[in-house]
Amino acid sequence: MKAKLYLLFFFVQLITAMEIEISITNQELTLRDDNGVIKTYKISTSKYGEGSTENSFKTPLGKHEIKKMIGKDVIIGGRFIGRVHTGEVFPIYSDQEIYVKEDVVQSRILWLSGLENNKNKGIGVDSFARYIYIHGTPEEWLLGSKASKGCIRMSNKDVIELFEKVHEGMIVNIK
Repeated sequence: MKAKLYLLFFFVQLITAMEIEISITNQELTLRDDNGVIKTYKISTSKYGEGSTENSFKTPLGKHEIKKMIGKDVIIGGRFIGRVHTGEVFPIYSDQEIYVKEDVVQSRILWLSGLENNKNKGIGVDSFARYIYIHGTPEEWLLGSKASKGCIRMSNKDVIELFEKVHEGMIVNIK
């Protein structure tokens, strides 16, 4: 029994020690733990810049947490509307320079909630109320440049991989 409790404690410690850092400058998302970098992914943040104001389409800065994880068993490319999988598999453009008119959310959703009052949490600046996600995008060819409408976009393969490594409550720091 003591061995099982020790393993459970060890596992919980591993989970709580991980966090995500998002670099606007480098257009990278880094998953790290106390021992260092686990993996770095290419991303896209907002083409409108950084900020927290409601309806600005900007990427909010500061400390967040993963509040909800959506889409665990959705097929790669699966499209979400209003956080519900539609059943549609939207095309993914990784090599073709095709612009998609809509802001398509694909494969997985990590819904962020701000942790800093009046910066990314609260009336008029709330990341959760603004529906700020980490999610897959059909415009994978744009990753590495600012291209979103506030969210953090990833390749569909990468967001699925990240989804399997993270948990609700994990810290996400956007700088």
